[in-house]
Amino acid sequence: MSKENLIIEQGSGNVFADLGFPPEEAQNLILRAELANQIEDYVASSGMTQQQSAKKLGVTQPRLNLLLKGKINEFSIDALVNMAAKAGMQVEMKVKRAA
Repeated sequence: MSKENLIIEQGSGNVFADLGFPPEEAQNLILRAELANQIEDYVASSGMTQQQSAKKLGVTQPRLNLLLKGKINEFSIDALVNMAAKAGMQVEMKVKRAA
């Protein structure tokens, strides 16, 4: 593809919406992805093994492994908030009218 044919389109700020997911599902997925990313950062920086991290987060090691592999569809927002809280994180929610 030549540079002359390259079209750059501004994203919406939600990759899931940009991929065509329905708006309500896209919002749910982006929240889960953000929570999962924070938990993954915690595990990576903790110096603990996956087994130790899983125990601290209140899940099994295979379940944690699913999260670390990006399988966010396997986790509810509630489950991710609970894991984040057990990791010592405070999760905040902000609701505003859509643009």
